[in-house]
Amino acid sequence: MMRRMSNPDRVPTIGAATALAPTVPSSATDGPAPARSPLDELADPRLAAWRTFLMAHALVSRRLDDELRLEHGISLAEYDALVQLAHAPGRRLRMNQLAERVILSRSGVTRLVDRLEADGYATRSSCPSDARGAEAVLTEAGLAKLRAATGTHLRGVERYFLAALAPRDLAALERALGAVIERAAAGTTFAGCSASMPGSDGGATLEA
Repeated sequence: MMRRMSNPDRVPTIGAATALAPTVPSSATDGPAPARSPLDELADPRLAAWRTFLMAHALVSRRLDDELRLEHGISLAEYDALVQLAHAPGRRLRMNQLAERVILSRSGVTRLVDRLEADGYATRSSCPSDARGAEAVLTEAGLAKLRAATGTHLRGVERYFLAALAPRDLAALERALGAVIERAAAGTTFAGCSASMPGSDGGATLEA
């Protein structure tokens, strides 16, 4: 019996129909890809810098707050409010201005000023240019408390923040955070009072 010779130019018949059909991507046959969960976005490696910033801010703030409470009986938020008032023209700020500068809600700054007023460190006054607006005004006792607490605060800033960073890192961090502040503060305005008031030539000096 004569063996049939194979033709090397012949196209194989096995799966010929499949070979002639267009290739279909597996994703089209398997259905649509599952939608990404918002939680998947948390895996973005860029967010590591954000989480590190939040953790550092929380830890350093807690340390500074603990030391101010222990040594001077005031919180970090109260100290910050005293600083803002001391450097404001006439040692006074409208409540909304103070809230913006110490990063508090209007109700939060009201309670904060309540505590400062109860301790004799601040008083409330009507705005000279708008009787409906209330101002927080630094008292002499408040300025004295600020001067006493500043040494403790600055030692803490040195220990927990400045000592941890090389000068070049400090400069880079200042530039980076400055850019963040500029973007986040865009469009922010303050409704201030008239500058023609006693002591409006500048804020207080903190030297003892």
